[in-house]
Amino acid sequence: MRGSTGTGRGARRRRIAGAGAVTAAALAALSLAYAPAAGAVTPTLATADYDCGTWGAGQARLTATQDGTRATVTLRSSVRTPLAVGADTINATLTFAKAGGGTKAFTGTRNPALPARGPVEIGPLSATVAPGDSLNSYFAGPALTMSIFGFPVSCDAVTSQSPGPFVF
Repeated sequence: MRGSTGTGRGARRRRIAGAGAVTAAALAALSLAYAPAAGAVTPTLATADYDCGTWGAGQARLTATQDGTRATVTLRSSVRTPLAVGADTINATLTFAKAGGGTKAFTGTRNPALPARGPVEIGPLSATVAPGDSLNSYFAGPALTMSIFGFPVSCDAVTSQSPGPFVF
């Protein structure tokens, strides 16, 4: 009759097993809370030098984001526009070299309004990425092409990205 009151060995084992299950669940929840986000690009910020011919040359800051297979890159350059440029009027393609071969192009017509002699900023430019895509500066042709007021502007990458390629 001792087991029927819930104070016997069986009840004690159930309480210990229940406490163990609660502890395991709490530990699992904590490990999920501190785990890195799945599908996050690293690094999120890189720099590289570009030469845009008569528009100038200099360092650009590249900021990348990722949401599943959708990725964006925003470029802020030390290259300056000679004239004021309205918002969302620069049609741009930023091409990266993929590790293992091939390229990945990020495209869009997004930019803030730029004052005359202000630094060129474009993006976010978007593309679809696959897990493990590793993207770095593209050297086999123009890395950045822009159409500003209908005039084509081509920029060549001069350096690889620092601290390293974007890995999605």
